[in-house]
Amino acid sequence: MTRKLRWGLVGGGVDAFIGAVHRHAAALDGQYDLVAGALSSTPERSQMSGQVLGLPEDRVYDSWEQMLKRERTRPDPVEVVSIVTPNHMHFPVALAAVQAGFHVICDKPLVHTSEQARALEAAVSESGTLFAVTYNYSGYPLIRQAREMVLAGAIGEVRKVQVEYHQGWLAREDQGKQAAWRTDPALSGPAGALGDIGTHAEQLLSYVTGQDITSLSAELTSFVPGRAVDDDANVRLRLSGGARGLLTCSQVEIGRENDLRLSVFGTLGSLGWCQEDPNVLIFDRLDQPRQILTRGGPGLGQSAQAATRLPAGHPEAFIEAFGNIYRDFAAHVRAQTAGKAHSPAYPTIADGVRGVEFVEAAIESASGNNWVNLPR
Repeated sequence: MTRKLRWGLVGGGVDAFIGAVHRHAAALDGQYDLVAGALSSTPERSQMSGQVLGLPEDRVYDSWEQMLKRERTRPDPVEVVSIVTPNHMHFPVALAAVQAGFHVICDKPLVHTSEQARALEAAVSESGTLFAVTYNYSGYPLIRQAREMVLAGAIGEVRKVQVEYHQGWLAREDQGKQAAWRTDPALSGPAGALGDIGTHAEQLLSYVTGQDITSLSAELTSFVPGRAVDDDANVRLRLSGGARGLLTCSQVEIGRENDLRLSVFGTLGSLGWCQEDPNVLIFDRLDQPRQILTRGGPGLGQSAQAATRLPAGHPEAFIEAFGNIYRDFAAHVRAQTAGKAHSPAYPTIADGVRGVEFVEAAIESASGNNWVNLPR
């Protein structure tokens, strides 16, 4: 049996929702062994989480700095570090981990500024380490099917793309710990909903269409009085292949839970997908009956089949899609260790950089009510 990759967590203690998601996702394929962690911002909580998770006492660290320093000197150091912290910690932890030679999986948005993003990208290139960003929606089988179909020309030339990500959990001012840091620009970065869920929408659009955003015109709104970051965004897009797009995201739409939707319209047909019903892909062709593609069903391409875990009719969703990112990353780490070429199927550092550039361009556009070009 292939040895599991030694894996460490920064953040993501037992009381953190997304930390549990990472652990469940990493466990699905038996590719990782969680052996170390700096699991909280306080030593006491980190030690408590380490005990609950059954980590070796000498590998539960009081800080991320201590973890990286001590793991480097071990004969059996961690190979992969996942960063599961509020956004303001992503850059220092990721940069130090990369410079120490560890492979990194980091939550999104990548960092606060494009200067940080490019510095981190350069460090990854210099070190030769691998770096994934957890845009997990690209791990859904039918999103991979949609990408394969679009790139193969199944809907013709892409004309228009609409991506919507709507939630309602921040419709009030006080929504607890998770809301507190996400609405504090010192912790979340300069954007609110745009950075938290709008970057997911941006990556999904680019992933499926194969086109990057070249310019945009954005309107950002803070509906909750006194809120320092946006909680609603409407963004018009121009894409590198000539298509036009519309991206909307909101966290103040009461009644919406995790309503992420993608529609891609071409000259010969269209595709539609909804995250809350992720096992279905709607395929409409010009002058032909609607076709409903189902996860695990007939007619799917290789990429969707490879990402499918259960037979048709047995729903897969969020954890499994997250697990596909972890599995793809493990395959790349193993290929690199063996000296073999490998094309990454997971979102890379480049996707993270583009997300930060998207946020900055949208903020610039909203402040001047004009079109702004993205750097690349």
